Amino acid sequence: MKTKVYIDGQSGTTGLQIYDRIGSREDLELLRIPEDKRHDLSERKRYLNSADIVFLCLPDDGAREAISLIEDEHVRVIDASTAHRTNDDWVYGYPELSKEQREAIRNGKRIANPGCHATGLISTTAPLVRMGILPKDYPVTCYSLTGYSGGGKKMIQEYEETGRPEVLSSPGIYGLTLKHKHIPEMQKMTGLTYAPVFMPVVDDYYKGMATTIMLQNRLLPGHPTAENICEKLAEYYKDEHFVSVVTFGQNDSKLYANKLAGTNKLEIVVCGYEDQTSVTALFDNLGKGASGAAVQNMNIMLGLPEDTGL
Repeated sequence: MKTKVYIDGQSGTTGLQIYDRIGSREDLELLRIPEDKRHDLSERKRYLNSADIVFLCLPDDGAREAISLIEDEHVRVIDASTAHRTNDDWVYGYPELSKEQREAIRNGKRIANPGCHATGLISTTAPLVRMGILPKDYPVTCYSLTGYSGGGKKMIQEYEETGRPEVLSSPGIYGLTLKHKHIPEMQKMTGLTYAPVFMPVVDDYYKGMATTIMLQNRLLPGHPTAENICEKLAEYYKDEHFVSVVTFGQNDSKLYANKLAGTNKLEIVVCGYEDQTSVTALFDNLGKGASGAAVQNMNIMLGLPEDTGL
């Protein structure tokens, strides 16, 4: 019997990307609401309660509304919005965090899919905190470079329209209030005492991310070297399919943020000089940073190999 899947918000960037990944799968039955009924509350409610798995690809308020419409207790939800990522009643959807996290996703009914920038920071920082390499009260700073597809349909249109402003050809630093919406989940899932200083940058390419934290090794317990840190991260992720760590010294000349575009992989590169270290996560903001991660979480929930369809 096929698993019934409904994407609420099927015409948005994330929804379309999820559909691209699962639309041809023979083990799933995709429920597609007619375009003229997408904003019909009663029709949406019918679809939401007819599915086994629901993906919410909506603004935060829309996601909360969708949850209020689900009455069937058997419906399992993966929410791609920010609405529930710090809610203790929801499971955070980064399975590589630990065996316990993966098992919680497998058995969960409400999964909060991680934010793209958050995925990058959590993938590097959370293991270092858990292993005791990075103190919880360390003043973490991070910058994160992303392709413009991360801004959704409106930003994509701005970057791809004819006669666009010349300024869009250069990197754009945003989140200047230092209150980016991904910061609460970053702090919660890493266990940091203080929120990281986080600066996102959007540039003139479609997709791909490079999220980097910078460390002063002399402030870390035992004063580890960059190579030590790299080895510890490699050990942490040694059994993972999608997350890997580059051997120290093999990639320390130049990093390209779109290296893993079109995949669901996340690659960690550690570089260092004397008592300073940088740790960068490379991945696709639409893949492991959004839709690919959502499909991976669905596969876990259904007891399937995590790379099914990916």
